[in-house]
Amino acid sequence: MSGTIEKANFLRNEFITYLRKIPAGEEPRWGKMTPHQMIEHMSYSMRQASGKEKYELLTKEEYLPKMQAFMMSEKPFKENTPNQLLPDTPPPPKHETIEASLKELQDEIEHFFDVFAKEPSLKLTNPFFGELGYEQWVQLLHKHAWHHLKQFGITGE
Repeated sequence: MSGTIEKANFLRNEFITYLRKIPAGEEPRWGKMTPHQMIEHMSYSMRQASGKEKYELLTKEEYLPKMQAFMMSEKPFKENTPNQLLPDTPPPPKHETIEASLKELQDEIEHFFDVFAKEPSLKLTNPFFGELGYEQWVQLLHKHAWHHLKQFGITGE
């Protein structure tokens, strides 16, 4: 799957379905998050992509071309890729149920698409990859989504 339209469709219409296939007690293949924590982590990522969560750029300017080239590639994130913005121990879920967290994630996904529908040329800062427009955000979110699906044994795009 390489096109922005297909990846956007996956995020908007298929991602939640895949997440529902993960049993609540599923152990991760790597990392420390439970399925519930991962779903809420993805909501956070969507908020970042829509501008609700804002961060300063952490990557040095000279490394951005290399970081963005990786981001735009189909090469997956490595298992246990560190994220300096996350605590060593994942926080407990804020919602009592996975279903409530999935609802929040779906709302955040829709909000992301609404933001860029209203302002197609918008660019927002990702702390690791720099200023990103719509196509770049869709690429990054798609890559991130599959990283976490694979973390819980979901494969097969």
